[in-house]
Amino acid sequence: MNRTFFLTILIILLAPFSPAFAEEEEVVVLDLSSKKNNKIESQIEKNNVTTEPNTYTPDRKYVHEAIDNTEVEFSIFDNLIDTNKSEDHPFKIEEESLWGKIYKKKVERTSIPTFLLQDELNFKVDKAGIDRVQFYGAYNGSIGSLFTNTDYDSDYDTNYDFNIMEAGVIGDLKDKHTDFKIQLNFKPANDRSFLQNLFTDVYIMNTRIPHHKIIVGNSRNQVGVDGGASSYTLPFAMRSQIGRTFGNTRALGVRVVGDYPYVDYSLAVNSSDRFFRDFFPGAEFTGWVNVKPLSKVQEKYGNLVIGGGLNAGQNHTDYKVAGAYIGYKHKNFTANAEYSIADGYNGVNISTDKASGFYTTLAYKITPKLQIVARYDQFDPNRDIANNDRREYSIGLNYFIKGQALRLLLNYVFCDYENSEKSHRIIMGTQILL
Repeated sequence: MNRTFFLTILIILLAPFSPAFAEEEEVVVLDLSSKKNNKIESQIEKNNVTTEPNTYTPDRKYVHEAIDNTEVEFSIFDNLIDTNKSEDHPFKIEEESLWGKIYKKKVERTSIPTFLLQDELNFKVDKAGIDRVQFYGAYNGSIGSLFTNTDYDSDYDTNYDFNIMEAGVIGDLKDKHTDFKIQLNFKPANDRSFLQNLFTDVYIMNTRIPHHKIIVGNSRNQVGVDGGASSYTLPFAMRSQIGRTFGNTRALGVRVVGDYPYVDYSLAVNSSDRFFRDFFPGAEFTGWVNVKPLSKVQEKYGNLVIGGGLNAGQNHTDYKVAGAYIGYKHKNFTANAEYSIADGYNGVNISTDKASGFYTTLAYKITPKLQIVARYDQFDPNRDIANNDRREYSIGLNYFIKGQALRLLLNYVFCDYENSEKSHRIIMGTQILL
């Protein structure tokens, strides 16, 4: 614990002196100062690791700067998978200390999660059919101040939230096409037992079919874009209201993910249970499809994603959630909008309410490390009740010290709820991915 704390403080103090990055986002670049560079660079080319963000590799996928969730969720496997099983090629830098390697690590891409110790915690196993494993940990915490003004009094509260406390392992099997992931969540929950809350991602993934991933087990449920997004790449401290109400859950079942240059999709048949509360309360279908019309010309015109989907099933009551999404990204500018409507829903909590919501986000990278974001978020928790809309106006800054691996954030949120007092929130957060 002392070493981890010391490492965190050291990185934060030294980060302002790190060299400036290029304008375009790239994948992780290792600074290897030895005569072995040519050999390692040649091996990297063999393994299809590229710094070009728009490259099609037949044995993997079309790599693009995604503003949908297909690339983000499974990008953790890209650095693990060894496509050349016949050669052993560990990346060793014996001359440098652990802290020196972390300090020199250049993480320029922020659209996918990157881990500070992804090389140091990557091990070749060569036993029980497992070729390689990678361990990781994640922490995201924030200090929040809430101001509420009334006609008679004012209230001020400050609290510290552990948003993410996770650890996990991913593995690559020797057949080159099968991987697994086990992720544990240590953030406590008031309405769930420790074991119900402990296991999040527990699945096996097969990539034998080109452009496809078949996932069997407990994995993230793609209920909307914001609700199905990785917790490690959220632009704000909190998800949108539709994201945190309808989505942000896992489900046990079978999921098929397809990824092509002009379309990607996620289709799943799951148990409607959440957090292992019931054995099998019912079945559900979750589907989402994105169309990407500018994929082949996105370097010139930007990346446009238009999507929609449905989550429907039965968990002691019927529920249906439908949504639509549009997003655009070009160079340092990002804009998106999402709408969802529900006739009952099965998120963190089950409800029979007819709810709906909408949000839109704008983001701009002032520098490769500093991003400004703004969001308008409106939610109607029950369309059968009048004058109960909830509006949230958010503005924030993200400072990417080492991409998403080490990030600081600052959010201001003005909450205008029709059935309660107006309030103001100031949130300061830190994210560390090891």
